[in-house]
Amino acid sequence: MKCPFCGYKEDKVVDSRSTAEESAVRRRRECLKCGKRFTTYEYIEEVSLMVIKKDGRREPFDRKKILAGIIRACEKRPVSMEKMEEIITWVERSIQKKSDREVLSSRIGELVMEKLKLLDDVAYVRFASVYRQFKDVGQFMLELRDILGKEKPRLVKPGKKLK
Repeated sequence: MKCPFCGYKEDKVVDSRSTAEESAVRRRRECLKCGKRFTTYEYIEEVSLMVIKKDGRREPFDRKKILAGIIRACEKRPVSMEKMEEIITWVERSIQKKSDREVLSSRIGELVMEKLKLLDDVAYVRFASVYRQFKDVGQFMLELRDILGKEKPRLVKPGKKLK
């Protein structure tokens, strides 16, 4: 394994454990040259999934693309990288269980939103606003009302009058 800090090609494994769903092995490694530690994940190579995009194009399923979207949604939120990885693993497993070798990109987005909604409301709304391509504040407010239990958000405290 090549060290991401100095590029040296030798390291030692400090810790190794299965992920929560036991679909991957997480390894903590230490570079034998610079001494810095980094994490790698080892996955079983599955039959490749093809994603059908909105415009009909097909492309290989790419964990990195989904992770990039989740990272953007979770920016400055208390969500660990481990939780983000778990979301992707769960999404990938769900797709593999239910589909042949092709899946609509919209299905992937819905699965990610399902997990984000349980994990962090702000990250969910951020992801949904990009994924669903909100055109105006009205669509954004509808999503927020749904999160708040379909109650109209109060802009003024009860008993206070607008000036």
